[in-house]
Amino acid sequence: MLKRNALKLIAISAMSISAAAVLSACSQNKTEFRGVDITGADYARDFSLTDHNGQVRSIQDFPGKVVVVFFGFTQCPDVCPTSMQELAQVKQALGADGERLQGIFITVDPERDTLDMLKAYMGNFDSSFLALRPTPEQLPALAKNYKIYYKKVDGTTATSYTMDHSAGSYIYDPQGRLRVYNRYGSGAEALTQDVRALLHEGR
Repeated sequence: MLKRNALKLIAISAMSISAAAVLSACSQNKTEFRGVDITGADYARDFSLTDHNGQVRSIQDFPGKVVVVFFGFTQCPDVCPTSMQELAQVKQALGADGERLQGIFITVDPERDTLDMLKAYMGNFDSSFLALRPTPEQLPALAKNYKIYYKKVDGTTATSYTMDHSAGSYIYDPQGRLRVYNRYGSGAEALTQDVRALLHEGR
């Protein structure tokens, strides 16, 4: 009886060590990002917005792709064009994997940014990127969901105003899960590494 119990204890101990080894391996294999890892975040889960072609879009429309979402406006003088140009550079740097990157630009200035303007704006960077336009009524709830800041700053005329806004990007993995927040100014190289890591995760 004692011998049998001793064998059971040895077997249980071996199973515990094996489980610990598996957990350790999983921990060691966790994907490392250059941006902020926000895996499991309970915000910025999805949206339902009209793109510049008039089609209603959500994150779930792009299975198998890494989706990068940026908020801005077409008359932004520097931050927005810089961010979108960097995203275009990321697509080029990925080579063949670039086809699995979906750039999304969401305007925080729906009063001026018509669908035609947004389509023309995307043409400056990459024809595969999509611009989405929330209605003025949708924008406050969308901003709250994504925890972004935006504010209209009056200009010299009624139409010459500008927009202050958050400038980071949200990155979703090929399963449509929010994974990374990329701060403005991180550069195309850091973004490329994070997109590539998500594309090859688990391989």
